[in-house]
Amino acid sequence: MLVHDDVIAAYRDFAAYAAGDSPCFEEWALGVVDDDEVLAWLGTLPAMKRQPNLVFAAARWHGAPAPGPYAGLRSVLLGQEAAVRSTVMTRATQTNEVGRLAALAPVLGLVEGPLALIEVGASAGLCLFPDRYDYDWPPLGGLRGSGGPVLRADATGALPVPAGHPVVAWRGGVDLNPLDVADPDAMAWLENLVWPEQDERRERLRAAVGVAAQDPPAVVRGDLFDHLPGLLEEAAAHGTPVVMHSAVIAYLEEPGRQRFHELMTGLVEAGRCRWISNEGRRVLPGVTGDLEVPSGRFVTALDGRPVALSHGHGHAVDWLDRSSVLSVGTGTLS
Repeated sequence: MLVHDDVIAAYRDFAAYAAGDSPCFEEWALGVVDDDEVLAWLGTLPAMKRQPNLVFAAARWHGAPAPGPYAGLRSVLLGQEAAVRSTVMTRATQTNEVGRLAALAPVLGLVEGPLALIEVGASAGLCLFPDRYDYDWPPLGGLRGSGGPVLRADATGALPVPAGHPVVAWRGGVDLNPLDVADPDAMAWLENLVWPEQDERRERLRAAVGVAAQDPPAVVRGDLFDHLPGLLEEAAAHGTPVVMHSAVIAYLEEPGRQRFHELMTGLVEAGRCRWISNEGRRVLPGVTGDLEVPSGRFVTALDGRPVALSHGHGHAVDWLDRSSVLSVGTGTLS
């Protein structure tokens, strides 16, 4: 029953996360919680393959109507079990939602440039172009002049609205399965990962693919622990190295998360890079600490210290009072 308990907790959390953004996914997640047969099927999957986003996307890939009632999801999961399982096992959730840049851009503005960006879990590299978007942070301000699409995040607190776009001198990343923006199947899967009711997000994804296709970043295939040292060395020749990631570390098992936290803490303390993380409330406990994080919010942090609570897709950013004391440059937070 322990496996069921873990799955139930994950799907309840996801329902809260989806509330207000996708009534369909909220209904589906709550439906799973009360469905012993579906819970038993999910329990046969590897732990890292049980995520609601991935399971729901696989079901939609095989015809589950969305938006649509829970019965449609259930029918596909249990009626096309082999096909759905194959998709779950061979695909991944790699959206790298570009809307999250609205939460990350103010943090990037605190780092002295020019910047050399390294994205962990870069997917198609869509979030490596913060300099090619404009931003709105109502009611606190905005940033124009890139000529690119506008990203919006409702803002609270003393958000440090950047005076200008970050200067990005180099960009690259690492991913277990990098996606090619020129591959129609890969891009179709990315669109399938966008939540059912979110047509605006779908349009933003298409725009982001267009931005990345103009200048595809160098994303290496492989394990982050193997490739991060080499990427840091290359990045340091171009500017201030900034290791960034968003909704990625959750895909590591617990020992890997701890190893990653220790690695990044050591790199920051050694002055080798800055570190911007944007992860769910339970993913990096060494970063979150005793901070109270509402369900559905990510912890956005600079150099291992929380500076904001952000909506998982970047729709909102709540700047924290504790982040008011910051040092800008290549050192750590004071």
